[in-house]
Order: sequence, then structure tokens, then C-alpha cells
Amino acid sequence: MTRTSRLGTTVTHLGLIVWAVGSVLPMLYMLSASFQPTEDIYAGISLWPGRWTADNYRQSWQGADFGVYLGNSVLYTTVTTAAVLVLGASAAYAFARLRFPGRELIYTALLVFLFLPIPGVFIPLYTVLVSLNLADTRLGYILPLINASLPVAVFIMRRFFEQLPDELDDAARMDGAGAITIFWRIAVPLARPALATVAILTVLNSWNEFVLALIVFSDESLMPLQVGLQTFQGTYFAQYGLMMAALTISTVPVVIVYLLFQRNIIKGITAGAVKG
Repeated sequence: MTRTSRLGTTVTHLGLIVWAVGSVLPMLYMLSASFQPTEDIYAGISLWPGRWTADNYRQSWQGADFGVYLGNSVLYTTVTTAAVLVLGASAAYAFARLRFPGRELIYTALLVFLFLPIPGVFIPLYTVLVSLNLADTRLGYILPLINASLPVAVFIMRRFFEQLPDELDDAARMDGAGAITIFWRIAVPLARPALATVAILTVLNSWNEFVLALIVFSDESLMPLQVGLQTFQGTYFAQYGLMMAALTISTVPVVIVYLLFQRNIIKGITAGAVKG
């Protein structure tokens, strides 16, 4: 390694360290403040509470229908992730292993959705939902979530299915297996890293979604957690301990999921980048 390359590596590492510290510190303060009385928070910034209290979590859970918002987010995220896995895997397998007219054209058209400016589709989307009587309904929120995650799911999983040896299909057909059996019994189990990647990305995107919920819902009882936090903030705007506790409840589950499965995300994204 030359002196120039070592210097470049050092600078890169220092930059990553600064970025990591800048990302982690706000979360540490949020966690610390969630265990502090509000008057201690006003006294100054501290990453270690002088006085510990769990009342913030109890009061935040009981206030502003917080449990309802959390339950809605769990429902929307679970249904969306399950649908994206089933539909995405099926479509990706068809694009990767089956031969039919217009296959590449349809696949390219699907990928175009990755480059659409999201704010630009909100007005026509809302118009369609109103015309179908799906505005202010759970289904009217879940369907766009599924549609938004499908292109990425198909893109990631198609790369995996393309790398499966054709000999696997040939051997299965010789044993009398049909296309559906090959898909469920052979292709899907082998594509578990890709499925895990898609599941994690879909969970993160669905859990953190905010703008679409503002457009679709007017009934507060249907709103997910991220929008519910806005209502919570308006109710308890001066009680920072309660707000930090609510934010922690909404953030920590996603962080834990990412930390536990971050290798799957990296593996799933990079494994299909280069075809063997």
C-alpha cells in the first residue's frame, strides 16, 4: 500500500467515524432524555440522567392513543412486508427463469418506478383512491406501500434467481416437478438471503413512512405511529421527557432489527451485483 493510498484510507476512516458519531449522539441523547424528568432536561444536555424515571414511558403510552398508533404501524408493516415478499418473489422468479414475450420490456417498465419522484404521484394517487372509495381506509394505505416496495424487491430477488444453476431446474423436472413446485421447494429456500434483505428493507420503509399517511388518512384512529407522534407532540409540546420516550419507542425497534440483520442487507444487495 502506497503512502497516498494509506493517507486516503485514513481520511476515509476518520470521515466515517465523524459521521457515525454524529448519527449516534442524537439517538443516545434521545434515549437518555426519555429517562429524565422534564425539569432535568431543561437544566442542560446530558447523556447520563442525573435522576432516572420510567414515568415518561408510562405516561406516553397512556396518552394520545399511543398504543393505537403503534398497533396500526405493526399491522401495516406486517401486511405490507408479507405481500411484498410473496408478490416480489413470484415476479422476480418469472422475470429470471421464465421466457415469455415482452419480458425485458415489462421488467424495465417496472424499474422505472424506482426513478419516479414520489411527491409527483401523490395527487393522482389520491384521486384514484377517492374514485375507488379507498381514501381514509387501511387498504388504501397498504396498497400504495406494497406498490412502492415491489420494484426494489423484484430487482434484488431477480439477481438471486438468475444465479441459480439451470441444472437444478432440469433435475427437478426429471423428477416430475412443475414450475410452481420448483419455485416453492427449490428457488425460494435458496433465495433466503434475498428474502431477508427485502423483508428488512420493506419493514424499515413501511415503519418510517410519514407523508403517504398524511394524505390517505383523516381518521386519527387509522394513523400509523409516525403520524401519531405529530399529534402526540402537539398535545405534549412542553413535556420533552414524554416526547423523547415516545420517539424512543418508535425508533428502537427499527434500530434493533437493522443491527441484528445488517449483514443480511449488505449480503443481499451485493451478492447479486456480480453474476458468476
